[in-house]
Amino acid sequence: MRRSISVFCLFAVLVWCVLAPRANAAQASCESLAKLSLPNTKITLAQVVPAGTFVAPPPPYPMPVPPSYKDVPTFCRVTAEIAPTSDSDIKIEVWMPVSGWNGKFLGQGNGGFAGAIDYPGLGEAVKRGYASAGTDTGHTTIDAAWALGHPEKVIDFGYRGVHEMTQKAEAIVQAFYGGGKRVPGAPPYPSFFASCSDGGREALMEAQRYPEDYDGILAGAPANYWTHLLVAAMWELRATNLDPASYIPASKIPALSDAVLTACDAQDGLRDGLVNDPRQCHFNPDTMLCKGADSDACLTAPQADALKKIYAGPHDSQGLLLFPGLVPGGEAGEGGWTPWIIGNAPGRSLIGFFGIGYFSNFVYGKPNWDPKTFDVDEATRLADQKTARALNATDPNLRPFMQRGGKLILYHGWSDAAISPLNTIDYYRQVEATLGAKDTQKFVRLYMVPGMQHCGGGSGPNSFGQAGSAAADNPQRNVFRALEDWVTGTAPPEIIASKYVDDNPAKGVKMTRPLCPYPQLARYKGSGDPNDATNFVCTAGKK
Repeated sequence: MRRSISVFCLFAVLVWCVLAPRANAAQASCESLAKLSLPNTKITLAQVVPAGTFVAPPPPYPMPVPPSYKDVPTFCRVTAEIAPTSDSDIKIEVWMPVSGWNGKFLGQGNGGFAGAIDYPGLGEAVKRGYASAGTDTGHTTIDAAWALGHPEKVIDFGYRGVHEMTQKAEAIVQAFYGGGKRVPGAPPYPSFFASCSDGGREALMEAQRYPEDYDGILAGAPANYWTHLLVAAMWELRATNLDPASYIPASKIPALSDAVLTACDAQDGLRDGLVNDPRQCHFNPDTMLCKGADSDACLTAPQADALKKIYAGPHDSQGLLLFPGLVPGGEAGEGGWTPWIIGNAPGRSLIGFFGIGYFSNFVYGKPNWDPKTFDVDEATRLADQKTARALNATDPNLRPFMQRGGKLILYHGWSDAAISPLNTIDYYRQVEATLGAKDTQKFVRLYMVPGMQHCGGGSGPNSFGQAGSAAADNPQRNVFRALEDWVTGTAPPEIIASKYVDDNPAKGVKMTRPLCPYPQLARYKGSGDPNDATNFVCTAGKK
């Protein structure tokens, strides 16, 4: 659940012609926002930031490539602290282009345990003309220690922080650009939220709890079943670490990936290094059992058993599945099993960081809680009892969001090693069961992405406008633009995703592939370049 850059009517064109301020007037207006009075809110800064001069505070997480703000145009920056309770300290930032505003508002989400404002996301939004806002959700560290003994902060993280950010930011945007009281789905401007992972959970929380906050919501790889997702994290950790003999070293992952692809790659009629629908892949880890001495090319019996547990997912003592297991096909790669499931040493995986952090601080209230004492029945019961209401965004009744005209697009990479992609399919199917397939199709779409890992990366077509920098300002190639068009009336069809050489757009396109609205799947037509999306067609798939 690493930080992922968060992204992303036409009425705005007319509005801007009337309301667009001149640079000097905007600067005065920006500074005057320091005096704006909002409930439970202290505005701590309101100033114009000249183009290309913003310097972000050091991020609390490692970033291999530091973001650049040189291309960010002049904007009005407002920072504020919101305290809906005596133990709340929700920090937000609102960035608004001084000129060239596109008439739209974009809320930014968070990854992991949050704890940081998404400055790169704000910069990308302003470059594309959006007024935008981000929040730390009420704490300033990315681990979970802040939650210990602070139930109000848990609520702020769970749902209140993003909602407070949205309400206050919209008031600030209206004060800066002018316009009357916002009416959902109508002037003075449309409002969007786009994020992935925990941000996907935040997105669904907004649709479920606050259906009037946003007109369009883009939710990627949502961690919406938070309590059971973290049960799954502990299940996976114990599968490979409780018995030292079960640990699968990273050196064996390439052989495991090759074995999965050998078994399942060609099931869709095309051998392309991708498992198109992993639900059809019935890979048996026993096929990799060592025939002789242990080596990186095979699995020992304890390692094969651990692998079976990870694919199966956590079950309670009565055999009930608590959260879907991981699916075959996403084991290799920089964002695959090595960082998430295996780690560079026993007990050093990302799922261990999140699982132990959650149960230590949110559930058991013991910073020195011993993960070896984890009991799946007790842990699930306590996690649900103590934090489900604040953290889980699992309500399938989206009728209020539908009735006020909201539109929701979900997406998930089939090769996600952080959150099982089956969880998002489960949620979509629950919405269908609650509202009916016909009504669900009116306002919800789900796109499953072959070969994509957590929010991006992976060996498949992983770039389709979901992360802020789109390949094209074209609704058929940009899922966020498709969402914008849907809010104004045009439902999205298939989305064309791209895979760049070395995941670098400057090096050119390696592959394009259509992403089909679930439950459809992209099938190769049988002729033509298999790296060209035009040689695929969306066909009926398994529900």
